[in-house]
Amino acid sequence: MPPPPPLVDDVIAEILLRLPPDEPEHLIRAALVCKPWLRVICDPGFRRSYRDFHGAPPLLGFLHRLMVFQGDPPARFASTTSMPEFPHPDSGGCRTRPLDCRHGRVLIHMLPGFLVWDPVTGDKHHLPPEPEEIDWLIYSAVLLCAADGCDHLDCRGGPFRVVFVATHENKDIILASVYSSETGEWSLPVCLDNTCEIYARHIREARADGPMGRFYTPYVQPRRGALVGDAVYFTVRRGNAIVKYDLGKDRLSMIDPPQHCLAHGIAITAVENYTSLGFTCIQGSTLHTWARKVDTEETAEWVQYRVIELEKPIPVSVANRSDKPFVVGFAEGVGVIFVSSGVGLFTIKLSSGLVKKVDEPGEYFSVLPYMSFYLPSNGGGHDATDLPHNT
Repeated sequence: MPPPPPLVDDVIAEILLRLPPDEPEHLIRAALVCKPWLRVICDPGFRRSYRDFHGAPPLLGFLHRLMVFQGDPPARFASTTSMPEFPHPDSGGCRTRPLDCRHGRVLIHMLPGFLVWDPVTGDKHHLPPEPEEIDWLIYSAVLLCAADGCDHLDCRGGPFRVVFVATHENKDIILASVYSSETGEWSLPVCLDNTCEIYARHIREARADGPMGRFYTPYVQPRRGALVGDAVYFTVRRGNAIVKYDLGKDRLSMIDPPQHCLAHGIAITAVENYTSLGFTCIQGSTLHTWARKVDTEETAEWVQYRVIELEKPIPVSVANRSDKPFVVGFAEGVGVIFVSSGVGLFTIKLSSGLVKKVDEPGEYFSVLPYMSFYLPSNGGGHDATDLPHNT
């Protein structure tokens, strides 16, 4: 069979470009139709055009973290599409705690040491344990692409950094250190202590709040952090105060959350094209989202960004009406919020209000959404070049 003229390939490519990336099995099936379609889909030019056409990588699945007293979650990557779940990496008998999913990769604490894993390609990169100076009590971390000028549509294989932030086990201080894949080393830890006015006030107010307040420890919550510009953010127990680590200045500071946002379930994220810090929670039956606005004078305020009524979209348990839904995560770039209730785990797409059940009821504290393009030639056990096809 002679090869089709280039014009035919161009028309096929234009049609296949429009297949939705959040249901990658469509491209898998298209690649199995015939060799010409397979050739088009596996062409590097089509891959680039597909990513550019669709923009932000789609949500493919998630892992999640639990509160410390709840233990470690099952070693499972849960798919939010009709594709099979990615097999979780072998832990070698170590305890595993997923910490972050970002820029097409997953960060897992292997206790000791860390693993950076690409579920699509199966690539793994092992990291050494955090610096000995960080005698942590509770911690969180952010994984980010470190390639200059990257559009984060296909970061796999490039340099990365890990920002590890923890509360010290015996002192009222918060420490941060950064791992670079280019140097293979952790940076010297930096410290946040009571010389920071907001941090000192946070501790004073907590310890003055009733008899148990004197035992308060300002620990970093095991919740997914947010990446906004050149800074990463984490929440701290009591009132959801927010710790900021400035990558450029290698400095820790603290900011107050929106007023009256004392909800247990919250998510911090980047909003407005990743230029502002966002804060989302549910109060009563209403979902509230704020954005932190910074003016030219470096002053900042929280501004109401979006309000969504959840009385009907999110079902609650008939057997337990007190089991109210709460926010457990946010997938930036695709505008999807994760909400847990006694009926299951749901996503809400902010642009359309579409609600989708993605998992059964369970313990969810912080969902780690995984977003990446999954084209047939990416591998991950579904490489179209290895599958049988028609001529």
